[in-house]
This record gives sequence, C-alpha cells and structure tokens, in this order.
Amino acid sequence: MIEKKRILVVDDEEGIRFFLEEMLQQMAYCVTMAVNGEDALAQLRETLFDLVILDLNLGGRIDGMRVLEAVKWRWPETAVIILTAYGTMDTALTAIQEGVEGYLLKPVEVSDVRQAVRQALTRRQADHAADSVDTEEILQWGDILLDQKKHQVTMSDHLLNLTPGEFKLLAYFMQNPHRALSPQELVNVVHGYDSSNTREAREIIKWYIYRLRQKIEPNPTKPRYVLNIRGVGYIFGRERAEER
Repeated sequence: MIEKKRILVVDDEEGIRFFLEEMLQQMAYCVTMAVNGEDALAQLRETLFDLVILDLNLGGRIDGMRVLEAVKWRWPETAVIILTAYGTMDTALTAIQEGVEGYLLKPVEVSDVRQAVRQALTRRQADHAADSVDTEEILQWGDILLDQKKHQVTMSDHLLNLTPGEFKLLAYFMQNPHRALSPQELVNVVHGYDSSNTREAREIIKWYIYRLRQKIEPNPTKPRYVLNIRGVGYIFGRERAEER
C-alpha cells in the first residue's frame, strides 16, 4: 500500500484553509491545517511533512517568512509552496533564495495550485532518488570536504554551516570543476527552477554566491574557489588549494 503524501497548510484565513483542504483531499493527500506560525511549527515538530503550503502574511508572533526559514533549516527535505495575497519582487526573491518550490499569488486558480503541488512533490521525489544513486558520497577539493550522504561540509577540519541551497550549489561546483556555469543552470540546480530570464537568474544566484564565498573563501573579496566569468557566469576551482 502506497503511503499518502502529507501536506501541511498554513493560513490564517478560514476560507482558504477550507478550500485547500477539500481540494487536496480530493487529490488523495493527507492534509493537516495550521492557523498561524506557532501552530505550524508545533505541527512540524510532531509530523514529517512532504510539503508545506504557506501564507507569508500570518497573524501572531511568528510570520510566514520565519516559518519558511525554520522549515529550510530544520526540515530541509520538506518542500514549500508560498501562497500569499501580498507578493512583492523582494519577498518573491527572498522566498526563492530560501528554496521554495512554488510562489503563487491569491486569488489563485484551482488548476494552478494542483499543478504547483504535483510539480513540487515530483521534484522532491526526483531529488531524493538522485541522492540515493550518487556515485561519489565524498567530494574533496583542496581543504574542502563535502559529504553528500551526511549533508556536511568541512574546511580544514572545521564544520561549515551551509543552508540546503548553498550545499547543493557547492556540491554541483565540486562535481563540475573548471567548467563555466551559467546563472540559469545554477538556479536550476539549487531550486529545480527553469528560468529563461538571464537577469532574474543572475539576481537569484548572486546572493548564493556571495554567502557561499563568505563561508569558503579565505578572502571573499578576492575569491580563489568560485570565480566570475564576465558575461557567462561562474567557474569553480581554476586553481587547486595545493597549487597556490
């Protein structure tokens, strides 16, 4: 018997919760409701969910963005779709940088929610399958050691605190050294998000590059691991640490 996918809906509007619960149950998912951020975190501590559908504008002490950050730090295997009535470019970019699988604006069509849910769950399942067949569990470049199974990175024997997105980005760089990588390709690696808009992809990925450099570069202002290629994107490992 196939276990039903578990979905947590977090929204302070009763009508939206009812609408989503009915629709998702019709799609044969196991659905749990949360009315605010505090309730959402309590539910997450009790149950491992496959997907969270989250409103950013929640009442109470804990807003939707804080819930999103908590999910990405503590339950990185859980997919997140943002469903909000007050979307801005800044909030959209922040959400995408945190690693959401979908960003929908209210009012939303039933077909759009169904498509976003199916795509998010399919993408997460594919990610898990890819993780299980990794040919190299341990990647090394100079003094950087990346353990794909444990999702840990050490540098000179010091454990680095990377977000899930930063971890994916570094792993991809280490798997593709000396290769020019475009912003669109890197956004797809981090989010599974296909962007044909070069400017949008560049804006999304540059913050990941900035934060990653802060953690792995001896001098982030003069990077030696992740280098820019003007008009193309980025390249990793042009010179190994031991060759400096």
